[in-house]
Amino acid sequence: MARAMFEYTKTVLEKVSFNKDLFKKELEKAVDRLLPYEIKELYVWLKQFTLNKPELHVCLIEIKNDKRSF
Repeated sequence: MARAMFEYTKTVLEKVSFNKDLFKKELEKAVDRLLPYEIKELYVWLKQFTLNKPELHVCLIEIKNDKRSF
């Protein structure tokens, strides 16, 4: 079940990546819902996903600063 939530989170983030504010809001929800090891995995995925989306790089700070994930 937890894996399904992780995959769903990635799908949602891909779909809202056109809007930085929506992306940030969904990322905050993800950090609240996912398990600590999934947040680490999400961070790795986000670094790859945002390589060609510099406007979303600031959102990575959200997840990096979350004390539950690192």
